[in-house]
Amino acid sequence: MIEDIRDAAPGEPASPGGDKKGPGSARDKADEPLAAEEDAGAANDPAVAFAAETASAERLAPAAEPDYKDRWLRAEAEIQNTRRRAVRDREESVRAAEERILLDMVEVLDDLERALAAMPQEPGAGPSAWAQGVALTAQRLRDALARRGVTPIATVGEPFDPAYHEALLEVEAPKGIRPGAVVQEVQKGYARDNRALRAARVVVARH
Repeated sequence: MIEDIRDAAPGEPASPGGDKKGPGSARDKADEPLAAEEDAGAANDPAVAFAAETASAERLAPAAEPDYKDRWLRAEAEIQNTRRRAVRDREESVRAAEERILLDMVEVLDDLERALAAMPQEPGAGPSAWAQGVALTAQRLRDALARRGVTPIATVGEPFDPAYHEALLEVEAPKGIRPGAVVQEVQKGYARDNRALRAARVVVARH
């Protein structure tokens, strides 16, 4: 017992069993109640509890798997729509280019027909070789237009149709022509595939 007291360093109390405590032992024991109180306060805080529950739910909830079938169907539908639009745009472009060329051919045919109408006719004399050549060229143009679906628009005596006729003037209805019908054709019109390639310019009988 005396040896244990002598072995103890100055300023350190000797324990009855000879056990030695470090200098921080008393302070650690004093801090333990404070740490316990802080943990208890954090556990009672509603915000901390909600955050802990949310984190636990996120860890436990399985990750949502993407709906690959729905994505594939949407992508396929978009591709089909794009293809249809491309085909429609290409067809419209081709049609517009063809109609520009056909309109040029119609204007040439107008010139040939005006030339034939202005050609003087001598009584008792047949058409000259020049007139026959012009008439043959005009007929070939008509045939070429017909092969491409271009036909003349009926005018005189037909009811006025704004889809195919362009009214230039209204006059009193002459005998044999009902009101609202075409009286005279000023410029011949042509249609293609149930559409007016060039509307006919006409004079209409007044109602």
